[in-house]
Amino acid sequence: MSAISNRLESRAVFLRGLIQSAGELVMQGFGASRQIEIKGPQDYLTETDALCEAFIRQQLAAEYPEDAFFGEETGGHSGDNIWVVDPIDGTANFARNIPHFCISIAFVSQGRTEIGAIYNPSLEEMYFARRGMGATLNDRPIQAAQTSVPEVASIEFGWSARVPNISYMRVLDALLDAGFNARRAGSGALGLAYVADGRSDGYAEIHMNSWDCLAGLLLVEEAGGRVCPFLELGTIETGGPVLASAPRIAAVLSCATGIALAESEDRCEDEGRAEVQQAG
Repeated sequence: MSAISNRLESRAVFLRGLIQSAGELVMQGFGASRQIEIKGPQDYLTETDALCEAFIRQQLAAEYPEDAFFGEETGGHSGDNIWVVDPIDGTANFARNIPHFCISIAFVSQGRTEIGAIYNPSLEEMYFARRGMGATLNDRPIQAAQTSVPEVASIEFGWSARVPNISYMRVLDALLDAGFNARRAGSGALGLAYVADGRSDGYAEIHMNSWDCLAGLLLVEEAGGRVCPFLELGTIETGGPVLASAPRIAAVLSCATGIALAESEDRCEDEGRAEVQQAG
């Protein structure tokens, strides 16, 4: 085994234990009375978010002090090897005692996501992927759906206050016109994980933060789905548009959202039908 493989394998093993321990901490706050703050429109923060991120950050710093860290709550700094962390994705659900939330952690090396884990501790569902080695749910291999037409496809379309409502509504209109059933469940990371295991046929969001999507995009890619080149369209620090899809409807979904697919030669039949307009 090469030095690089050894380095990734040690981090993969460590990540499995770390995210499960973080899940135990999160569950101590689930359903309990807690302090809730609002960071922005529909952007919740609980004391458990902060506790979980601090725990993850401390554990990673102790085990891999040379690695950089970038988290939703405390930020961080970039580096050749960086952990990108969302301590609770779906905080609004968590705050309302809805068991649809997760912890999302990705390890990025030299600008490429190499390891990703998403864990919903309320359902004890652990999604895990390492580049080139497939994706799993609770250690069982998963695969993206083979849905072939939009008229039977169910996708999730994420909303963000960082994007003007008119831009969101324009893309939603294009999705509905194309025949997709669009829904929103409040956790983008789980939305991507559900594309990886075939529960959902696609996930799109005009602007998404890196901590919400990097692990999920790797899961979808390793499960045989199609994804956007997130770290070419955006950055770890600024975020960008996100698209993940079952492979046979990916081109149509890309056309409807205006979000490009990675390494794609597909062409939209109606170019510009739903141009993505970034906020600001």
